[in-house]
Amino acid sequence: MVKRVIYIHGFNSSEKSYKAVRFGEYMANYDVEYFVPRLNHEPLHAIIQLEQLLTSDTVLVGSSLGGFYATYLSQKYQLRAVVINPAVEPFLLLSSFLGPNYNPYQDTHYELNKSHISALKSLFITPLTYPSLLYLLQQTGDEVLGFEQAVNYYSQCKQHIEFGGDHSFQNIESTFANIVDFLKIT
Repeated sequence: MVKRVIYIHGFNSSEKSYKAVRFGEYMANYDVEYFVPRLNHEPLHAIIQLEQLLTSDTVLVGSSLGGFYATYLSQKYQLRAVVINPAVEPFLLLSSFLGPNYNPYQDTHYELNKSHISALKSLFITPLTYPSLLYLLQQTGDEVLGFEQAVNYYSQCKQHIEFGGDHSFQNIESTFANIVDFLKIT
């Protein structure tokens, strides 16, 4: 029985992201602990933060870079996870962000360097070991990440593909019942 739901936000986001807050409001209808940790910008620190919250009755929801982290944790610990417009290979995308960065949602300045990129590469799992534990929610209008890469990478997983939309996953609320069903939250 699911007792803990962890929502994992994306790159330069926070626990106050629209999707995290709206899903948290939806989770208030269930008898579960709902966590949205404010993640460290360093990938291995973020993974450690998340691992410290895991229990055997935990499920995950991750968006963008959070989807990448959710995939890693799902496969390592055999946990069910829903990934929303996930970053499949963030180490390629984030190479263009090397140097000083600012996260306006956390009001923090930090430096993204090559060690962060190497850390992300070390977390990449291919092929997926337990694809049945993952559910891909993807909109084809994602202007940040190419949707085809996610559809291909998660090809052995349950998928919900919507035409149009954007990286924020427009009308995310319409998927909440399906997320709860897949995660087996009662």
